[in-house]
Amino acid sequence: MPDPTPTPTPTDVDLMRAAVAAAASVRHSTSPNPWVGAVVVADGSVVGTGATSPPGGPHAEIHALAEAGDAARGATLYVTLEPCDHRGRTGPCTEAILGAGIVRAVVGVADPDPEVVGRGLARLREGGVEVVEGIAAADVAEQLAAYLHQRRTGRPYVVLKLASTLDGRIAAPDGSSTWITGPEARADAHRLRAESDAVCVGAGTVRSDDPALTIRDWSPPGGGPAEDPRRIVLGPVPEGARVQPAESHEGPLEDLLGRLGGEGVLQLLVEGGADVAGRFHRAGLVDRYVVYVAPALLGGDDGRPLLAGPGAPTMVELRRGRFASVVALGDDLRLDLVLEGS
Repeated sequence: MPDPTPTPTPTDVDLMRAAVAAAASVRHSTSPNPWVGAVVVADGSVVGTGATSPPGGPHAEIHALAEAGDAARGATLYVTLEPCDHRGRTGPCTEAILGAGIVRAVVGVADPDPEVVGRGLARLREGGVEVVEGIAAADVAEQLAAYLHQRRTGRPYVVLKLASTLDGRIAAPDGSSTWITGPEARADAHRLRAESDAVCVGAGTVRSDDPALTIRDWSPPGGGPAEDPRRIVLGPVPEGARVQPAESHEGPLEDLLGRLGGEGVLQLLVEGGADVAGRFHRAGLVDRYVVYVAPALLGGDDGRPLLAGPGAPTMVELRRGRFASVVALGDDLRLDLVLEGS
C-alpha cells in the first residue's frame, strides 16, 4: 500500500500550469500520443521545460530532464500526465526520472492507458521519489480530454463544430452560408481541425459546398509541422471533390467511432451539415459542442437550423450542460458546451 499523497505546496499549482502551457505548444503534433508538458524545478527556479515530441520522439519528461542536466539531481519534476513505465517507441520515462535523481514528482492526472495506469506512480514511489497527485487536475483533464476519453472508452472524443447567426441559423433559405463568421473564427476552426485526427461531414455538404477540410488558414506556433486531418464522408464521395483523398462510411455512427478508436484516432471533428449534426446529437455521441456565433441575424424561421431533425418534445426532456469556455474571436464568439453526463 503506497504512502498517503503528500500535501502540495502553494506554488505547485502555478508550476503545474507552466507544464500545461508547455503541453499546449504541441497539441497539434503528438497524436496518437498524449500532448504532455513537464517542468523541472531546482532551488525554486525552473531549470528545464519540455513537451512531447511527435510519435517516436522523446516524451515531455525526457526533454525537461535533458534541459535541466545535472541540476535535475535533487529537484522536483512537474508533469501533466503520469509518466510511463513501459517500453514502446521510447524507453520508460520512470527510468529516466529515477536516473536523473529527481526526488519529488508532482503529477496532474493518472494515465488511464492499461499499459500505464498506476504503474508509473508506483515505480517512482518504489524508487524513493515523493509523489504528489492531482495538482491542477481540472486544467490538465480539460487539456487532455480527447486522450483520456479515448483511452477510457475506446472511442474518439467527438467535437461537433458549427457556425451560426445569433438567431441560430447556419445557412440562409437558399442554402448559402459563406461566410457567417469572420476570419478570426475561421482560423480558429482550422486550428481545431489541426488538433483533430479526423474530420467528418455528410455527403450532402460535399455536394453542395465542396469543402477541402484542410488547415490552410492556420499555422502552428513557431512554424512547426502540422498535417491535415483524415477526411471522412458519411455517404459516397463524388469524384473530383476537393475533400479527396477521403474515406466513405456507410452504416451506424457507433460503428464508425468504434473503428476510428481502434485505429488510434483520439479526436473526431464533426463539421456537419445540420443533418449530420442532428444525427450525432440525437445519438448522444457528441462530447463537446463548439459553436461560433456571429453578431448577425437572418431574422426568420426559414433559415437552416443548427441541428436538423426532431428535437426534445418537451422542456422536461431538454438537455442541459455548461459552457466550458466562452472566447471572443474578432467580432464573433466561440461557445464550448459540454452537456451533463458527458
